[in-house]
Amino acid sequence: MDNLTTNYENIWKEVKKGLSLELPPHAYSTWFEPILPIAINDTELVLEVPNQFFFEWIESHYHGIIESAVKKKFQSDVSVKYTIAPNGINGSKIYFEDIDSAKPQQKKRFKSPVLNEHYTFSTFIEGANNQFAKAAALSVAESPGEQAFNPLIIYGGVGLGKTHLLHAIGNHLIAKKENFNVISASSEKFTLDFISGIQKSNTINFSRFYRQADVLLIDDIQFFQGKEQTQEQFFHTFNELYQSGKQIVLTADKYPGDMQGLQDRLLSRFHSGLAVDIQPPDFETRVAILLEKAEQNGLNLPYAMTEYMATHIKNNIRELESTIIRILAYSSLSNKEIDEKLIKRIVKERLGKRFLAEITLEDIVRRVSEVTTVSEKDIVGQSRKKELVEARQIAAYLGREILGASLSSIGIYFGGRDHTTILHACKNIEEKMKSERRIKQLVESAKNELSAATL
Repeated sequence: MDNLTTNYENIWKEVKKGLSLELPPHAYSTWFEPILPIAINDTELVLEVPNQFFFEWIESHYHGIIESAVKKKFQSDVSVKYTIAPNGINGSKIYFEDIDSAKPQQKKRFKSPVLNEHYTFSTFIEGANNQFAKAAALSVAESPGEQAFNPLIIYGGVGLGKTHLLHAIGNHLIAKKENFNVISASSEKFTLDFISGIQKSNTINFSRFYRQADVLLIDDIQFFQGKEQTQEQFFHTFNELYQSGKQIVLTADKYPGDMQGLQDRLLSRFHSGLAVDIQPPDFETRVAILLEKAEQNGLNLPYAMTEYMATHIKNNIRELESTIIRILAYSSLSNKEIDEKLIKRIVKERLGKRFLAEITLEDIVRRVSEVTTVSEKDIVGQSRKKELVEARQIAAYLGREILGASLSSIGIYFGGRDHTTILHACKNIEEKMKSERRIKQLVESAKNELSAATL
């Protein structure tokens, strides 16, 4: 424990890194980035949080996941305790209630947003699915508040790159424009700050802080739904900035006009600017993302395996990236070489039932045709030749085993055969697998390829 005691700050960083991969980005940035490690002894790690409300939220929502991650990292039965930062100051981070009393150099540091430095325009993989969104974001970053793209709203599903573009705008502005005040927050953080202001009877400084932005970046505005007072505050903040020619950029999970629970006057303001969507990446873009992420991590992937991953992981860029990380981690921790077998196993583990849902009876017939050298046409045909019946029964068995398809639906696919015929086929293959090695090998070969297990 002695070495761990001296390195607890680095270990807490590693714990946070792990949590950042498990939690939604808005939740992680709001509730975990502000936490600082203060001290450790033989039984306790002490973490500092900004205020009482923050403490109560962490204690009720995230304490279990934090303590579990800490124990795993320290490999010791260490409990986690919290202390509240004095006067709202958390390490070097100053909260909005201290704007007036902060020293000039502290104010400058305070105004610096919490941005992911890796989220830049140069690291954003462009494809047909996001081209327009990137162009709009770059235009705003080059000329904030100077064109009709105000507010700019970037919307789309989870893990498609909305937050990446939002942070890219902030990073671009900080690099190009000195003394330019960029304020970035998740909707959850905005709400937290507002509630904290109410608790401390200090909503004036809350308003003053957000309204001093030259560019305001708010992530996941859908979480304002149903929060009337928060929407009221955001409405007035929005108006103040908009009328002053300041740039506002928002992200959302859907087109704002389709949201329920947002005030009409707020939606009206959103409609005054530009809303751009990001769609799931196409195959070529998914391959490019995988190759880029692999290169960043020093991983040399065979192109065929990159295509394999891109074929199965379709809708979420974050899943593509985390798959690469998982491959590296698994290889390192288990001391196994990164090969086709490992990659297929990781893909199957990542997708679980979703992977199997992508397989069809047509895929099964195609694979059985490959391992038995019987044509697909003959497998679904009417011939009663022994080798054709055997291949047909193997395909029917796998349809039942892998897909869990009904006997009737399998029978319909195989030329309108009734469910008793399919049931007989399945039982026949089950029995033959126990006594005939050749049949067992054929079935396992087809099944392993289809399930991507190759165990």
